[in-house]
Amino acid sequence: MKRCHASCIAAHAIHSHLKVTGQKAPPNLTRPMPKTFRVFLITSLAMIAFAANSVLGRLALIEGEIGAGSFALIRLISGAVVLGLLVFAQSSRPTGSWLGGLALLIYAAFFSYAYLALPAGTGAVILFAVVQMTMLGWGIAKGERPWALQWIGLILSLSALVWLVSPGIAAPSILGAAAMAIAGIGWGAYSLLGKAAGDPATATAGNFIRASMMAVILAIPVLMLHPEPSPSANGAILAIISGAITSGLGYAIWYTTLKDLTATRAGVAQLTVPAIAATGGVLFLHEPITLRFALASTAILGGVALAVLTPAPASRKANP
Repeated sequence: MKRCHASCIAAHAIHSHLKVTGQKAPPNLTRPMPKTFRVFLITSLAMIAFAANSVLGRLALIEGEIGAGSFALIRLISGAVVLGLLVFAQSSRPTGSWLGGLALLIYAAFFSYAYLALPAGTGAVILFAVVQMTMLGWGIAKGERPWALQWIGLILSLSALVWLVSPGIAAPSILGAAAMAIAGIGWGAYSLLGKAAGDPATATAGNFIRASMMAVILAIPVLMLHPEPSPSANGAILAIISGAITSGLGYAIWYTTLKDLTATRAGVAQLTVPAIAATGGVLFLHEPITLRFALASTAILGGVALAVLTPAPASRKANP
């Protein structure tokens, strides 16, 4: 028997009711949602979830509700539980690798410590830019030869990033920016490893499980060297939401729609994450949008768009 989606089950129930009552169904009542709109809706939800991680992390950490180490630990464990349950519900088994788990742990840990000092929007811009630079840099190191527009975009985004974090009245914390840059390298490495991981859902579940195990082991010496107060209920809840919903479920719905997106459309969609995070910072954290941040972010995201979205045939390789 073919598996029926929720919309199919709802349509069947409506038809059964109408059959009993003798009523006729309106012509557009059971019309399925257009695929294009469904893909747009799911993609939008995934991007909002990714941006929400920045807002949730900043919200929990600036109020002192939870320490950075505890936030990362609870986030990873929550994500591992949700993704593991989703995978087992599909009669699959988590895959992934220990190297992937390590890259994920580096991202999650430094992400949390960075948001002790960075506004939500600034952190998201730095993270996104460094992730893309890491992936582009790896491609160049492996022999890819970017087009001129890609080089221009890479140089523009890197220059704007340096300007954003350079000393000045409106400059973000240099330590926070450095921590977020390391988080970006970790996520970039994780993304590169994921390209060869097979099924992304099972690989992500396995990597979250491995990252959680390593985090539990490392938490003891880390928290002994840098003690943190016990997380409050609000802090723990925010960390659980970040791990279980905006990370775990966020990745799950992203992977369900990724197969329906071209690489260009996926890249464009991800360009919206820093903007959504900055908007969330304004609405929920009352963070100001400075002129320096607005100009630098525009240049960074514009440069990344040039570097990532410019077509580059796979055959264009550097000469040995």
